[in-house]
Amino acid sequence: MVSIDWVDPTPLRLDDCELCPTVGVEEEFVLIDPDTGAPFPGNTRVVEAGRELGIDLQLELSTCQIETATPPCTSISQLRAELVRTRRLAAAAATEVGARLLATGVPPMGPPPSSITDVARYRRLAEHFGQLSEQVICGCHVHVGVPDRHTGAAVCNYLRLWLPALLALAANSPIIGGRDTGYASWRHVLWSRWPSAGPPPHFDSATHYDAVVAEMLEHETILDTAMLYWDVRLSAHLPTIEIRVADVPATADDAVLVATLIRGLVATAFTAIRLGSTAAPVDTHRLRAAYWRAARDGIDGQGIDPITGHLVPATDPILRLLDHIRPALERTGDYQPTQRAVRAVLASGNGAVRQRRTFRTGTPHDLLDTIGRTTLASHPTPRER
Repeated sequence: MVSIDWVDPTPLRLDDCELCPTVGVEEEFVLIDPDTGAPFPGNTRVVEAGRELGIDLQLELSTCQIETATPPCTSISQLRAELVRTRRLAAAAATEVGARLLATGVPPMGPPPSSITDVARYRRLAEHFGQLSEQVICGCHVHVGVPDRHTGAAVCNYLRLWLPALLALAANSPIIGGRDTGYASWRHVLWSRWPSAGPPPHFDSATHYDAVVAEMLEHETILDTAMLYWDVRLSAHLPTIEIRVADVPATADDAVLVATLIRGLVATAFTAIRLGSTAAPVDTHRLRAAYWRAARDGIDGQGIDPITGHLVPATDPILRLLDHIRPALERTGDYQPTQRAVRAVLASGNGAVRQRRTFRTGTPHDLLDTIGRTTLASHPTPRER
């Protein structure tokens, strides 16, 4: 069996998590050459520059990627401040070494570098999985605190139904190598090639979760537990459940919205578990179809209801999600601002819509400039106005 090592020894009660679970966010970013727009293969230099600026940036598989991470936050306002701070410092570190930071799921211009970051684990991964490792994809990973692994495994089951809606809302990777892919989230298409990617299976218990992971290790479809690329997984080193379905959002406020919805989903699952409910089963083939449609259409066009299998307007699953978690958001005072944020994205467009709008009417430089500016864009809070 796989042993999960929780580093936080403080026990949490389900009631405490239900009221206000902690939330933290990891974001992956593309580095580009500001003159040519091509990927900038210098992530180690950016990490060093970040250290001088007081931010601990992480290396990623490709040499043109870095990752940021917020601390655990107890309020959405705190999370927003941390996301704005980490993006600004990461961008400053990139500028220090002659690069530019972009919040986009794939590099929009130029061929991605085939070189991987020179770390032993990444070298082993590239040797085992071959050309699969030659990709540049940037996602958003939201960690929400859970009281124990048994509860975390149960929460996985509750979240499966809503993963396509989150993917559609946050889609932010339609352009790669100067071409429109025809998908709102091309990152998802690339990511889905990995044998451990996609929605997790339905788990009977934490023991069942561990048994599935042990089998994957035996089959070498993963080389370690960090290679569990399910869109929902138990963290191997934190007392959290990690939701990884979204592209890196275009703006800090978009990232806040994704994290708020996910925290609301987890809190809603806590309530259902406390009341003795079980998650409704979702057919895997319908769920995968809903994923594909969400990656293709984003918030435009159509989606698929994973329960009925029917085509619906792409916005319907997102609005149903918001209605589903309304009680949890109202408990924390987050419902009204979240409702406004969802309506704003559906009305004006998410990252994929904005990229396509600029790509169709402007130049490659215009596209890169738009992505670069929105990476650092944030709306002032009431106290900042």
